[in-house]
Amino acid sequence: MSSEESRGGVTLTNLDKPLFDGADATKRDLVDYLEFVGDRMVRGLRDRPLSVVRIRPGQEPFMQKNLPKYTPEWVARVTMWAESSRREVTYALCDDVRTLLWFGNQRAIEYHPLLLLTDHTAGPTHLVLDLDPPSGQHFRQAVAAARLIKEALGNDGLAGAVKTSGAKGLHVFVPVEPGIAIEDAAAATRAVAARAERIDPDLATTAFIREDRGGKVFLDSTRSGGATVVAAYSPRVRPGAPVSFPLSWTELDDVVPGDFTIHTAAAQLADRDPWRDEMPAPQALPADLVEEGHTIPIARVQAMHEGKRRARARRAAEDS
Repeated sequence: MSSEESRGGVTLTNLDKPLFDGADATKRDLVDYLEFVGDRMVRGLRDRPLSVVRIRPGQEPFMQKNLPKYTPEWVARVTMWAESSRREVTYALCDDVRTLLWFGNQRAIEYHPLLLLTDHTAGPTHLVLDLDPPSGQHFRQAVAAARLIKEALGNDGLAGAVKTSGAKGLHVFVPVEPGIAIEDAAAATRAVAARAERIDPDLATTAFIREDRGGKVFLDSTRSGGATVVAAYSPRVRPGAPVSFPLSWTELDDVVPGDFTIHTAAAQLADRDPWRDEMPAPQALPADLVEEGHTIPIARVQAMHEGKRRARARRAAEDS
């Protein structure tokens, strides 16, 4: 079997090389999978600045935001200010399957689109809750926490869609109407997490500092504004090459993240697009949800100040 061929106008090379250590897959397996889910995956990537995680042979995975100089001219792109790196970055826009296949040939494994569209004035398109079970805990804990989020949303007349993260947790996406301010969407996300925590504080926590979580599932509400979240259907750099897989709420009790890999996901999808089918229509945010969220400190900022306070306390204790 030749290791070089052309698909969709993209020349593909070294297809039969191992994908990465522990993947139990080749680059061909990756490209085959991306071609199969192409239209479905592109729906979630289109018009969103894209970062990818790539793996060059013999090297560690790395996050690529800025497009390399050898990128074909036909790859759509947008240049934006990146606050995290304090510089202008030229991001790809994966607006078609051809671009997705080109990225696959570049050994791009993970696909992390921005929560904002290229037109930032439209505001965030979704609230996102990232549910991260503590080390050593079973996936069932994350499922139970997702149901807390679902209940908290339902209490406010809201609904969301759920997918595996492709690692050990779950993501809940809540589509919102255009025009919501970034700060209001971030506040609403914090409030949803806080309300879910209040339903069962023995199961879930919003504590950003890991040592404060007490073995509970972390309801991460920090994915907002210029943040990225791994796309539905994206593979992950994990043993066995799992993928972030959309589910219905009724399926959660019957699966584990390892059920969905670049080898198995295609057969489970067939011609379905569960991420599109399960996603509610965009919703308005209740005013009381936004108002409560603005009273909740921003987790990263609070954690930074608390970390400094604890460091001062330790130094004082040592000096005494």
